[in-house]
Amino acid sequence: MTAPVNFPAGHLPPLNLFYGEPDFDRWLPFDRFPRAAIRRLLRGALRPGGQMRVFLNLCAGLDEIGQSYRVNDYRFARCHPDELCCVLGKRHVLDSHPWANPLLLGPCIHDHPVTDPDLFRRRRVRRILVPGEWMRKMCEPYWGNRVHAWPVGLDTQHWAPSPQSKTLDFILYNKIRWDHAARETILLTPIRAELDRLKLSYVEIKYGSYAPGDFKNLLGSAHAMLFVCEHETQGLACQEALSSGVPVLAWDHGGEWLDPEFHPHRVHYAPVSSVPYWDERCGVRFASAVEFPAALDDFIGRQKTGHFNPRQYIIENLGLGICAAKFVEHARIALTLDDATDQPAFPAKP
Repeated sequence: MTAPVNFPAGHLPPLNLFYGEPDFDRWLPFDRFPRAAIRRLLRGALRPGGQMRVFLNLCAGLDEIGQSYRVNDYRFARCHPDELCCVLGKRHVLDSHPWANPLLLGPCIHDHPVTDPDLFRRRRVRRILVPGEWMRKMCEPYWGNRVHAWPVGLDTQHWAPSPQSKTLDFILYNKIRWDHAARETILLTPIRAELDRLKLSYVEIKYGSYAPGDFKNLLGSAHAMLFVCEHETQGLACQEALSSGVPVLAWDHGGEWLDPEFHPHRVHYAPVSSVPYWDERCGVRFASAVEFPAALDDFIGRQKTGHFNPRQYIIENLGLGICAAKFVEHARIALTLDDATDQPAFPAKP
């Protein structure tokens, strides 16, 4: 075991970043390569998903603050086993390499600690990042003070207010993941009915069914967004709206984590949030369809008086450079730890 490394304030030596999109053989060995080529021909260029967007925005933020980094230099990692490696993405990135190095993991590596109970026995994990505070609290009983909340920053120049005229009252952003039939009946139908009763115009979009350019154009024409999702670990789409100067009326029920892979048979955790990064400048929240009419009335009243300033919230808290600097600080702290300091004992009682 090597002694902890200390660096003065300012930039670190180049960070070692590792990221990759999951792409596995399906029917034959190595068939992932022709399948990828066919996808590009049929669908065009790859659209970054949430995990890739985290990686790309981190890199953009590091560029903004002048922090150098390497990407996927596995040879360097092998030759320098005491260099800190920052591993992002899903488990396949972590599992694809023997990793003798100390590690800063995340975000996006694990959905929950129960998926990898041997993590600290197999790896030199110095620190784990998760996208938001409620998720940190959910993981803390297993990972102790090695787990910390870190959100990726937004490109506030790209997601900026549009000069085009506002012709739409609301974007209804439907990101219901599970139990669609029940949510349709008890939540979405009453919401639409109230919007119709008040003769408010809206366009409904569903998560995963639109192009980023379409969303940006809609934000340019909308006065507000109505965000309906069970819970979010960070909520990039919602934050893109806020950065664009579009306040949000958000369903935020505050109940249990509902991922059916874990709930209710493996994990119980509450409360969650659909808007984990938020203050009163961003908009208004409601917990149920019963509360929606009053929340909508409150939202419209505050909007008319100019109460909301969502873009300022994002600029102050979630800009590319701000979040990248916090990532560098997490790396700096990880470098000062040794492999035995505050090592969590797993399994712990949740």
